[in-house]
Amino acid sequence: MRPPQRTLDTGAIARYEREVRERIEDFDDPRQEWRRLCSELLGTFFLVLVAAGGGMMNAAIPGSISRSAAVVAPALMVMAVILFMGKVSGAHLNPAVSIAFALRGDFRWRRVPGYIVVQLIGATLAALFLHAVLRVSSLHGSNYPAHGFSGGAALWMEIILTMGLVSVILGTASGAQNVGILGAFGVGGYIALAGLWASPLSGASMNPARTFGPDLVATDFTDLWVYVVGPVVGAVLAVGVAYLLRGRGGDRSAVAAAEGTLMVDVENSRPD
Repeated sequence: MRPPQRTLDTGAIARYEREVRERIEDFDDPRQEWRRLCSELLGTFFLVLVAAGGGMMNAAIPGSISRSAAVVAPALMVMAVILFMGKVSGAHLNPAVSIAFALRGDFRWRRVPGYIVVQLIGATLAALFLHAVLRVSSLHGSNYPAHGFSGGAALWMEIILTMGLVSVILGTASGAQNVGILGAFGVGGYIALAGLWASPLSGASMNPARTFGPDLVATDFTDLWVYVVGPVVGAVLAVGVAYLLRGRGGDRSAVAAAEGTLMVDVENSRPD
């Protein structure tokens, strides 16, 4: 006698697949938050590794890194990070960007604290790694006003630079101007250009986490206020510019760019 064949409940399978897909696509599902937070931590780690690494490498091996290389390298790293993990977390890598997306209505405020915390952790881990390997003070990789210039001058520079950076990010992520992964080239290009001409005065940080990590490892917060206040004020101004140019935010493409659109193949998923 042939054993009875197991009958498949195609309706149950279809429901299961639908539930799995909805859970994966639903970025409101707290079970997905760890993926985004890991992405932000790793991405910010790599950004600060390169951004702070240029100055610290030059201190460890004098003359090895030119100023042009030191400001272009982080731009290239941001491009790479956006391309390889932007779909997971939105690749903010910057507390000012997370705040701007939330103010614009493209990102939920309840996610902002978690993003900022892991961005600061990623930046700190990068500074710790560089300090351990290169054996020089992480202040060499931090940002501070140029000699002869006040903190106020550096503050204004950081405000204007960040306003431009966040305007590029918001502009390439919204409405008809959404350019998908090509936005990485616009953002990276802006960071490189800003650094090439403005870094001698303020360091062209445009990112509180990028300065916080090295300052924390060096336990020197003398000028940190410049690199917290400047980028945050610049980001707020950029949100205002976006409103004037495009109206309210929150459109589908902008939300997808800010939050990511994590997709996992569940085609072969089956209930046990």
